[in-house]
Order: sequence, then structure tokens, then C-alpha cells
Amino acid sequence: MSTQLDAAVIARVSLHDPTYFSIQHSQTVHRLVLLQHWNIPVDSKVLELGCGQGDCTTVLASAVGEQGRVVAVDPAELDYGAPYTLGQAQSHISQGPLGSRITWVQQPPLDYLSSLPSPSSSESKAFDATVLAHCLWYFASPELILSTFRALKQHSKRLLLAEWSLVATHPSAQPHVLAALTHVALECRKPNSDSNIRTVMGSKRLTELALAAGWQLESEAHVPGGEGLLDGQWEVSACLSSSFEQEVEEQVSDERERAVILASRDACEASLECIQGGRKGVKAMDVWVASFI
Repeated sequence: MSTQLDAAVIARVSLHDPTYFSIQHSQTVHRLVLLQHWNIPVDSKVLELGCGQGDCTTVLASAVGEQGRVVAVDPAELDYGAPYTLGQAQSHISQGPLGSRITWVQQPPLDYLSSLPSPSSSESKAFDATVLAHCLWYFASPELILSTFRALKQHSKRLLLAEWSLVATHPSAQPHVLAALTHVALECRKPNSDSNIRTVMGSKRLTELALAAGWQLESEAHVPGGEGLLDGQWEVSACLSSSFEQEVEEQVSDERERAVILASRDACEASLECIQGGRKGVKAMDVWVASFI
């Protein structure tokens, strides 16, 4: 069965508005591309951290087959998310054909990992692989990512990562890079952040954290943002909104720091002038996908 056909079948398992099925389909196609780099065998037991509404969870559950299992962990409240909440999305998936393969856990990743029994040997580790797909920027700090990678070393045989790379192979993806850097320039100045971009790290720094936690790099690749992915457009629109500028004025008291954030925002806006279609022509930046053992 082709990737496209697989994606259509899997995408329909997730809770979505049929009018905008193409959005869900594109997200699923993208995660199937990531899956090809991870080589997860059938019957695997996979841990997914930062599962959110389950866009990657359904792909993983499809990959492991009927005898495989996916434990999907996310710390967010079940009423978080729009237009559907995490609770609604996860419940919908549980009632579908892949539901029996998935266990949802609402808990901070480190709390969940600390609740697992210590294995007696590497062969008795609880999970064949752990996946973190497009969730690393949600972590509150690099130190928390490092602690999580270290804790995973005890319970998982492999560490599989995918995150926006801060690389724009296609010029139309450059605004997405600038928007992400602008967002985090604001969020890092907040004592607490509930933004979807809290800690921005590229592939080099994330690899350094994984190595420091005791993992060895097995393979890595940069994947261009797929057609139909609207993440770049969403981030650029949020960056250029009047509410973002107002938040900068309210949250950042130092005028020099404020000027840096607004200059980054201006650069994002200026980059649209070279893109056919303006905001609607923005593509998603490249994605770094890696496997550690």
C-alpha cells in the first residue's frame, strides 16, 4: 500500500473536520515520512513523549501492528487544545481501529519515567524505542530535555527524534525560521510559558544533549517541509499578529530587549516580500530526524 493511501486511512482515525481533511492528511503524510527514517519493527513496544492530540500516535500504532503497543504520554490538561481538546482527540482515537494498541498517559514525562521499575538488564528495558516528534520545543529548558534523555536511557533501547531544524532549504520557508526565533525571543523572557515554542534548539545542540545523556547517534537526516504542511503559515501569522506586538510591550520592560524582538519580527515580515502569495506562500522549514542507540 502506498504512503499516500496509508496516510488517508490513518488520517481518518484522528478527530478532524472533514471540510479540512487535507490538513490532517498532510500532517499524517509527514509523520509517515519520519517513520521511514526510524525503522520501527512490527510488534515493537513504543513510548511516545509529547503525543498531543495523537497525530504521530496513530502512525506509530499503525506501524507496530496488532501485537505492538504504543504508550503515549503528554503533560497537558485534557481540556487543552483547539478546535478539539486533547481529551476529545485521544478519546476519539481510542474508539477507532487503532485504539486497542494505544495507552494514553496524562503526566509529565519525567514523572512517568520515574514511576517505571528499574530494568535488571538492557534486554529487559520497557520500550524498544522512544519517539519525540515535534515536541522538543515545548520543553521548558535544555536542562529538562537533558534530564529526560538521561532518564530514557534506562528504559528504552532507542531514542528517535524529529524537530524543526531551523534550516530553510526552500526560500519560502525562511519566514517560518524567523517566526520561530521571534517567538522564543519573547517566551524565554517569561518566568513561565505555555506557548508551543518555549525552547528552540537546532539539530547540533539536540545531538549534543543526547550524547551527553549517554546515547550514540545512529543516523540523521534533514527532510524538507512537506507539501500541505501549514505550520509555517500558522507561526508567521501568530508572529505578525497585533496581539504578539502587544504582548511584547506588556511582557518585556527593557527597551533594548524589546527592540531585538521587534526587529526579529520585522525581519520575518520583510521576508514575505520575496514570496509569491505572501503569507499563504510560506512553506514549513526542514525537519531534522534522527535515531540514537
